[in-house]
Amino acid sequence: MSTPTTSATPPNALETDGIWVKNPLVTFDPVAGTTTDGGVVVQGQTIVERVAAGATPTSRYAQTLDASRLVLLPGLINTHHHFYQTLTRAHRSALNKPLFPWLQALYPVWSGLSESMVDVSTRLAGAELLLSGCTTAVDHHYVFPQGLEQAIDVQAEAMASLGLRAVLTRGSMSLGESAGGLPPDSVVQDNDTILADSARLIDRWHSSAANSMCQIVLAPCSPFSVTTQLMRDTAELAAQRDVLLHTHLAETADENEFCLQQFGMRPVDYMEHCGWLNERAWFAHGIHFNAAEIERLGAAGCGVSHCPTSNMLLASGICPIHELEAAGVRVGLGVDGSASNDGSNMIQEARQALLLQRLHTQQRQAAALDESDVVDSAEVVRHEDALRWATLGGAQLIQRADLGRIAVGAAADLSLFGLDEVRFSGSEDPLAALLLCGAHKAEHVMVNGKLRVSHGELVDIDLGALVHEHSQQARILWA
Repeated sequence: MSTPTTSATPPNALETDGIWVKNPLVTFDPVAGTTTDGGVVVQGQTIVERVAAGATPTSRYAQTLDASRLVLLPGLINTHHHFYQTLTRAHRSALNKPLFPWLQALYPVWSGLSESMVDVSTRLAGAELLLSGCTTAVDHHYVFPQGLEQAIDVQAEAMASLGLRAVLTRGSMSLGESAGGLPPDSVVQDNDTILADSARLIDRWHSSAANSMCQIVLAPCSPFSVTTQLMRDTAELAAQRDVLLHTHLAETADENEFCLQQFGMRPVDYMEHCGWLNERAWFAHGIHFNAAEIERLGAAGCGVSHCPTSNMLLASGICPIHELEAAGVRVGLGVDGSASNDGSNMIQEARQALLLQRLHTQQRQAAALDESDVVDSAEVVRHEDALRWATLGGAQLIQRADLGRIAVGAAADLSLFGLDEVRFSGSEDPLAALLLCGAHKAEHVMVNGKLRVSHGELVDIDLGALVHEHSQQARILWA
């Protein structure tokens, strides 16, 4: 275990006194690459110095964190999640089903959500993410049964209590079963209610300041759960208030078929029709695009959140990351809902992305029609690519230049991983070992200059009590 040399100082005194994260085994920055250096100095909320190998910092610091046995990464960024779904992991009614039947099985359960359930599920998911090295989390909450109108406010307060950087998307569903949509009418709201609450939440919670800890994004759930008018009005409101847009898109072949039947066009055409093909928007999943659609998404400046574990569990398909990035589409990673992934672990999600994208590359190779189609060796997915998607890629999706890098002036969001577990024995390359050997838990996690995980344990959070409370609320929801 690495130990701060000034043990008498409480961990979060680092916020004002400064800390030298000293001599990490390796430091990974998605722009500068992997280096062996003297680490970083953090003062307040910001990285103020990258220390050269063998050098002593020139910046003030009061504590030293010995990182000589640790791998230093930028904080991981989760760009798509549904925190409330932690309450319905491995739910019997939804086992072994593809997306649409899976949703139809769970919508009636989720219609019983309460504020206390949203609160505890947010804290539980956030705690799980922190332990995995995640420092910024996007959550997409779109279920608002009667009595749960303040769900996003509850989430904002819960995230603040965790010290986890929050991007909360005001989800919505307005197209119920009676109007041809997928969700039951009991969990949908009308357009005026949704738009008014969206504006209220921006006023109350959204901050565009440097190192912001809470931002609001507008996020109709999907083309099969909202009206065309709401999609258009939401895009206009986002432009007026200068906030981002998010929704599910092209997750399954069924969704493409739904859009053709309901709107007479494919999902990307529908997004353009609704005013969503622009740099404000990023889409969850992005699996079933054709080549021309990928080029259009890149030209428009859109982004995609790749959710590999969820896509495998629901057998939805494989997001074509290489093709998307080649077209200029921004790409990050998301763990997705904990009822379609059943976990909230960002370092494991990076590993899944690496493995699934290597499989996709092999499949492209096997499908090559002639030598001109053969995949070049430069296209082989590297472990650095997966870590880039989990850090800088996520920062680019949510348009945060202060996140996703280890650089002077960047926010002090850091994750440090040890290699002492049996799974790492015999590994040579420390950075590659994180993914190839299956790291699952961070040793230290700093968010905005504050240690939120220390020696593998959450700071100021009783995890046992949280799990007990969460389990009780889950049982109430299932009843």
